[in-house]
Amino acid sequence: MEELDPIQQLKAHKTNRKWSKKTMKKLLLAIAVSSVAAGSASAATIYEKDGFTYKLNGDFQVQMRQAIGNDERTEVEYDDLELKNYVSYDVGNNLTAFGRLDFGFKDAAEDDKNGSNLEEAYVGLKYNLVSFSFGKQNYASDEFGIEEAYEIKTIDDDRFDDTGTDGDDTLRVDVELDNVYIAVSHEMDARDDNDGIDGEYYDVFVATDIAGLNLAAAYQVNNSAGTADSRDTYGVSASYDFGFMNLAADYSVTDDNNTDFETKQYNIAAVFGVASTTDVAVGMGNKNSDENGFKDITEWYANVTYKFPQAKNVSVFAEVANSDLEKNGKEVDMGMLAGLRLKF
Repeated sequence: MEELDPIQQLKAHKTNRKWSKKTMKKLLLAIAVSSVAAGSASAATIYEKDGFTYKLNGDFQVQMRQAIGNDERTEVEYDDLELKNYVSYDVGNNLTAFGRLDFGFKDAAEDDKNGSNLEEAYVGLKYNLVSFSFGKQNYASDEFGIEEAYEIKTIDDDRFDDTGTDGDDTLRVDVELDNVYIAVSHEMDARDDNDGIDGEYYDVFVATDIAGLNLAAAYQVNNSAGTADSRDTYGVSASYDFGFMNLAADYSVTDDNNTDFETKQYNIAAVFGVASTTDVAVGMGNKNSDENGFKDITEWYANVTYKFPQAKNVSVFAEVANSDLEKNGKEVDMGMLAGLRLKF
């Protein structure tokens, strides 16, 4: 069995807890280790010699889904078809050079000819507890959020999911202290290249774990091209491990200084470990805005995930979800899905 370094051991411990389908997917991942500067503990080590390491991750998730809506048809949907490459060099004196090159193929599988296959491409340096990276990658605020749905249809995951959480000209710093994780990122204003993200973003994310209570906060300033003022987004979240379940909530707000409209969203989620192989998650989210004519939207979901005892990276899952959104004066119909996921 491959020996993991202490940081990877901590990550593996958290991601294998029985009570969580995704281990409150972003919050605890951030506390355990920054994925920017370290290959996943579950990654396959393809080559390792003389301080050089090459790891490969895969995540293949295909599902049958009838989305929330009116007269929606069941279809095969490709949620994740990803290959993630990670390389690192030990250059001595506690300094590591690293890089990631990640490809996603779900758009190609859906016959979307305009979908880019390149999802992340960045390089960086890590010294002891601090890493710096630059390139095409996620903002610090992408770590925020507690929702446990497989698919969200009528609202966003959180306010950051709506305003933007990844860019092409991103600088990022991650700091991993004993019990505190800090990430800071800046998306440079590169509109002159006629490509990529227009405008600039500043993001901060902080998380900590205190006796089973996980707390996190995030803040983002978005100065979009062609606008006079910024959009400011902030959020706070908390989750607690009760042993038989994990209960979590988050709250996030976007204040658009160009329109003076404020949009709010909260999420509540609970994950129950009903067996060593099976997790059940239930949750709901509500989105509201003071924009003229906006009616608040509530979406709820419930899902079950079964991991095969002999191969915990293979799972089957099912989910039902509904929303109080109305289209053309008619309530939308419940959505449902079922699928298979393999990862390494």
